[in-house]
Amino acid sequence: MSKSLFQKPIEIKISTVVAVSAILATADSIALDAALAEMTGGTTDFFEDDLAVIDVAALPAGCDPVDWAGIIALLKKYRLNPVAVRNAPPAMAAAIAAHGLSLETATKPRDEPDAIPAKAAPAKAAPAPTAGKPAPAAAEGQPGNAGVMIIDTPVRAGQRIYARGCDLIITAVVNNGAEIIADGSIHVYNTLNGRALAGASGNPEARIFAMTMSPELVSIAGVYRTFEDGFPAEFARSPAQIRLVGDRIDILSVNSANRA
Repeated sequence: MSKSLFQKPIEIKISTVVAVSAILATADSIALDAALAEMTGGTTDFFEDDLAVIDVAALPAGCDPVDWAGIIALLKKYRLNPVAVRNAPPAMAAAIAAHGLSLETATKPRDEPDAIPAKAAPAKAAPAPTAGKPAPAAAEGQPGNAGVMIIDTPVRAGQRIYARGCDLIITAVVNNGAEIIADGSIHVYNTLNGRALAGASGNPEARIFAMTMSPELVSIAGVYRTFEDGFPAEFARSPAQIRLVGDRIDILSVNSANRA
């Protein structure tokens, strides 16, 4: 008997989607275009078709009406796909809905318990992604008792690991083209290549640690920094950490106060 006879036409399951926050400080499309061009440095795959939530909380009172069609087209030009608008006043709701965007109410980050040292993490590892199979969608893991997801296998190009609601510990290499994401901090006890996004749910206290750093892009709480010219040489061969200070991504040696 055909397998299709027992298969439902559609299933709906709870899933977690990571989206970029595009925080607008102006509705001037010319200024936004210039800022995005500077941010991406002409790199055509800087955002790689990431989903985007447009945050309008920082728009000044009395600014010009938002040209939603223009903003959507501009973000798509830089390979960002707008799906929702956050912090919109009621007066904007009709125009937002007319352009196919959802309304999202921002939530405050959860109060996190005191960080547990890596050595105290439970020995049992969370399931790793299937070997040899790229995962274009986020691979979600269940945190251990200490709120940590552990990956013991290399993370290859095309794979995306997401530690929802917890820290992420990886004991193997993270390769170029891979993406690792955590709501908490990220610890890589090996070489970190690819893209690393900590504090994905908006936690600015999250950090990224690695024994050897060579990432393409890092992000903490939605603030990005890229390394088109390579990772700073003084930190590339020794354990380093990345943290958010205000709206600036800082790089520090784990063993000293040096920073970049």
